[in-house]
Amino acid sequence: MDKEALFQKFVMFTSAVHQIKHELTKEVKPATVTPVQYSILEYIAVHQPVTLSQISDCQHMSLPNTSREIRKLTEKNLCEKSTGAEDQRKQYIRLSKAGQDIMDEVFLRIQERFTERIHEATPQELGLIEEALDLLHAKVFYTDSRSSGK
Repeated sequence: MDKEALFQKFVMFTSAVHQIKHELTKEVKPATVTPVQYSILEYIAVHQPVTLSQISDCQHMSLPNTSREIRKLTEKNLCEKSTGAEDQRKQYIRLSKAGQDIMDEVFLRIQERFTERIHEATPQELGLIEEALDLLHAKVFYTDSRSSGK
């Protein structure tokens, strides 16, 4: 396949991913947090423990803004900070029990919507979807420091 055509399919796919994510998460986000705070909670839930700089980088926010939002989430008892064992200067952020409970409920509601979307898929199609997701994760959406040439 032509790499330009493949890239165009990728652009269409990622746009569709954003649209589906919006549809799956519509009206399941807690009313007690802002959209930015929800996005941070979601990131922490999937990757915890995380550092302030990891959140800042992923959310495309400045460190001061990220720090302010984490402080607000901590005041709402939705996340907590801890010090790294190997480096006392490094702080890690994770969900508190209340934050984990909220995100567990959100993910359960998203899972219900996802299940509705795939309810007509055959077992073979579900297997292919799983393989496709694994391949995309391994070859396109990896988040480690591998170079783009690999």
